[in-house]
Amino acid sequence: MAEQSSKHTYEIIQVPETTHVRFFTDIDNGSYYPNHWHDAIEIIYMIKGELDVTVESSACHLHEGQCILINSSVIHSTKCTSPNIGIVFQIPFNFIKLYIPDIQQLRFELDDPTNDPIRQTKLTIFKDTLMQMKVVDDIRPEGYLLRFNSLLFEILFQLYHNFSIKVFHASMNHRAKDLERLNQVLNYTAKNYNRSISIDEISQIVFLEAGYFCRFFKKHMGLTFLEYQNEVRLSYIYQDLLTTTDTLSLILERHGFTNYKIFRRMFFEHFNATPSQIRKQLQREPKTP
Repeated sequence: MAEQSSKHTYEIIQVPETTHVRFFTDIDNGSYYPNHWHDAIEIIYMIKGELDVTVESSACHLHEGQCILINSSVIHSTKCTSPNIGIVFQIPFNFIKLYIPDIQQLRFELDDPTNDPIRQTKLTIFKDTLMQMKVVDDIRPEGYLLRFNSLLFEILFQLYHNFSIKVFHASMNHRAKDLERLNQVLNYTAKNYNRSISIDEISQIVFLEAGYFCRFFKKHMGLTFLEYQNEVRLSYIYQDLLTTTDTLSLILERHGFTNYKIFRRMFFEHFNATPSQIRKQLQREPKTP
């Protein structure tokens, strides 16, 4: 769940000066966001429907009433194949650092669902706080900022005391450099995804030898560069199938997917349906209000 314009790369979180965080109720009738990351903790709480989330190499099917936390600078993707409603809460890393000075040595884990009754009680309280934030954000009563910010700091307190694990990143500077390189690659791909980009061309963007670049990209993104470029194309194609009446051939041409056989295989692997079946399903299903 991210803004359409920045979904394929490092995402700069735009936040209001009054709260310094991004909090909204997301109504999603269908979307696919390939691997991306941001310098913020992201919390997704599914109110209605389901969502597929992949965090690095771990896949999760988020059901109604479940919550997931994605740590800052962690590569992840999301896929919504039927209408859902969820809370999306993004807390910039630099904002958290003001109140949790040792944040760089912490990782947050919600572990939802869990069989631990104490952990489950903490999760229930956490979700209840998120829902209180949603009510305040929806209604915006007098004194809205006072109430919203009090709940925001309650969430930070709960994260710190109930869901944090101490870790030591000896290679943090090296990881930051790797993410900056990936940022350049993904930004370039986002601007040029609908044409053929050779390995020689993309490796020169970050001044790496082609063979080393291929290993570097696969290590961090979990797929080859060509596979990633096709994932980006696929996400745009899926969105156009849901939001336009254009023919499939026109959509494929628009987004540079020239190999129909590969497209058909990838599409079915991701959505367990053909493009025509997706469109028919969308026509049958009522839009999420």
